[in-house]
Amino acid sequence: MACYSLLSSLAILCCSLESAAAFSSTNPSSVATPPLLTYPLTQVVSDIDDTLKSSGGVQVAGVTLGGIDVQYERGDFYPGVFQFMWEMSLHPVTINQRHYDDNFYDKASAFSLQLSPPKVAVLTARAEEFKAALEIKEGSKLAKALRRTGEMSEVKDWGIGPVLYGSVSEWIIQDRKGLRKFNNFERLIEQDPTGQILQYVYVGDTGELDQEAGETMLREYPEVVKAVFLHVVSMDPPSSYPPSGIPIPSPKLINGRPL
Repeated sequence: MACYSLLSSLAILCCSLESAAAFSSTNPSSVATPPLLTYPLTQVVSDIDDTLKSSGGVQVAGVTLGGIDVQYERGDFYPGVFQFMWEMSLHPVTINQRHYDDNFYDKASAFSLQLSPPKVAVLTARAEEFKAALEIKEGSKLAKALRRTGEMSEVKDWGIGPVLYGSVSEWIIQDRKGLRKFNNFERLIEQDPTGQILQYVYVGDTGELDQEAGETMLREYPEVVKAVFLHVVSMDPPSSYPPSGIPIPSPKLINGRPL
């Protein structure tokens, strides 16, 4: 299934370690195989509408189509958001590589550490029943924008990873959106139940129960959820904001992790 596509990447990493171990056992003079990861990698888990791009606050019969934000035009990508996710995804790769180079690197060894930043996992309220029309494809503007961000750092295969959808029921009963995203997150972490290979950062917005989903992630899985970031959005145009700008909720911690 597409939502577990990262499993293949984890399998490749494990196979690389096994191959290196096999090489060491058949070549007594080789350097001992180092651990594959000193630090878990970070997979960014993101909402789409009002998090990566503006919904424009469009409504049909009183039901919002994706979100409430009117700060930008519908479909506009928020400045800096892709780079923000790239930097979070890249950092653990960098420190693992640095640790390996400082402690294990040997020109005589056949083993080399080659890691790629995990692709962005998507938890969206878009209905699975409408997937034919709403599916997030590799050729979409969103996927291309993420991919270009990695390519600017000469990484060609970074971008959209697992995508887990909502259902029509959450469009009818809006209060279920937070629970659905949390349930999909539980499906996502089945790819690495130990948390030794992957940990997570969730990025959502303050418009449609992403805070509820993020709080539950931090409360139920503090060992693998490193942080939750929420994009502050508003149904009011910028012209109506006070001089200090859009009101921002007070920061808080859940199980010692920042929300």
